[in-house]
Amino acid sequence: MFESLSERLDSAFKQLKGEGRISEINIATTVKEIRRALVDADVNFKIAKDFTDRVKDKALGEKVLTSISPGQLMVKIVKDELVELMGNTEVELDLKTNPTVILIAGLQGSGKTTFSGKLANFLKTKKNKKPLLVAADIYRPAAIDQLKVLGGQIGVEVYAEPENKNAVQIAENAIKEAKAKGNNVIIIDTAGRLAVDEVMMTEVANIKKAVNPQEILFVVDSMTGQDAVNTAKSFNERLDFSGVVLTKLDGDTRGGAALTIKYTVQKPIKFVSMGEKLDTLDVFYPERMAQRILGMGDITTLVERAQAQFDEEQAKKLEKKIRQNKFDFDDFKEQLGQIKKMGSLKDLLGMIPGVGKAVKDLDISDDAFKGIEAMINSMTPAERADPDVIDGSRRKRIAKGAGKDIQDVNQFMKQFEQMRQMMKMMNKMPGGGKGLKGMGMGR
Repeated sequence: MFESLSERLDSAFKQLKGEGRISEINIATTVKEIRRALVDADVNFKIAKDFTDRVKDKALGEKVLTSISPGQLMVKIVKDELVELMGNTEVELDLKTNPTVILIAGLQGSGKTTFSGKLANFLKTKKNKKPLLVAADIYRPAAIDQLKVLGGQIGVEVYAEPENKNAVQIAENAIKEAKAKGNNVIIIDTAGRLAVDEVMMTEVANIKKAVNPQEILFVVDSMTGQDAVNTAKSFNERLDFSGVVLTKLDGDTRGGAALTIKYTVQKPIKFVSMGEKLDTLDVFYPERMAQRILGMGDITTLVERAQAQFDEEQAKKLEKKIRQNKFDFDDFKEQLGQIKKMGSLKDLLGMIPGVGKAVKDLDISDDAFKGIEAMINSMTPAERADPDVIDGSRRKRIAKGAGKDIQDVNQFMKQFEQMRQMMKMMNKMPGGGKGLKGMGMGR
């Protein structure tokens, strides 16, 4: 995400390379390039100009330390201003009321229903809540079915009245049901339209009036850029929503909505949603997003995702096997599964400082592990448990079973053996256990 903006900003900072200090003259070109980059990212010109004026004023007021180049200083100033533009700090949901009512609003196709499922999953798994999903979209025939499928996948009950065409009544009845069953969060998925219209706005406003929600989240497709910002303004004028959710952020190479929606409506971005998987929902952290836009990576989010997949008992068993030099293909496949659960491979690599730029032009498919998994699956249980028994004839059989060349199997076996040797060496090092813990293989 934000690839083109990241590239343009990086190019702008290079204008100051080799300069000994920041001056009116040498900063002018850089600031102009930053403004152009923002406008091309679908940021409103006035906002882009205000932003670069603040950057320029700050840069000219700074003394460049001998240990920091002007280019590095500009990156720091731009990062701080991006953080400010996107809201400065994360804003959590207000979950103090029992039950908490959360109203979901937005245009058709923005991803409201999928987000409702993701939010229910987030609240259940991360906040230890008992949510109830409410199907209050009475116009789209598939909306109720879609919500029921999502609820089934995450083990969350869905309240629906398929024959009732009164969304306000459905919402009110759902709250009674939630109170009776002990649900402490109620997520109401409302109807959308292809464009802002009076019927939709009136209906959502009426639901708001009837149920008095603690949170109203406006869901918007970030790929629509400036249109998303304009739609947010219209919704906010009628609903006075409490926060914004940006969906499809993984497909947004420009970033206009993420950068300017907070500035325009003065409401925080609370969540960003990427992909269809129900565990791909992240709290929006302005600082982390600014770091990623500027190619600084996002180690904090990477560690958090790894920790979410971490199983302490499993890790202890794995550490013991590594110490005994018994790490096998079953263990390897299990580790691959945990990595896959953390999200898109390219997205994960982009969170590592310095790696994002290196992989931006590479076509890294989320199916990258499929060939390896196919080879492991073609092995017998005995072969997976004891890699040393795999001789030439077994390799040929594994290659055939996985639909791979024998060279692919040989290369994989070689890489696996190198990894095992590295683990063995780490065991022999003083404090070897600490090394394994650092790799996330023990705590």
